Amino acid sequence: MALKITEECINCGACEPECPNTAIAQGDDIYLIDAAKCTECKGAHDAPACAAVCPVDCCVAA
Repeated sequence: MALKITEECINCGACEPECPNTAIAQGDDIYLIDAAKCTECKGAHDAPACAAVCPVDCCVAA
């Protein structure tokens, strides 16, 4: 299952460089997660890296 970024995103960009699968990209107003690429960091980290660095906790389960 992939994560998603909610509308609470403040467009800070902290999540994008943390993604080992390059699944995060800047959208028009908020960052977006490509569900086809997102593995919730399984095999790379113990927990989703984007959620760990998000200052507003908007990286959530889809």
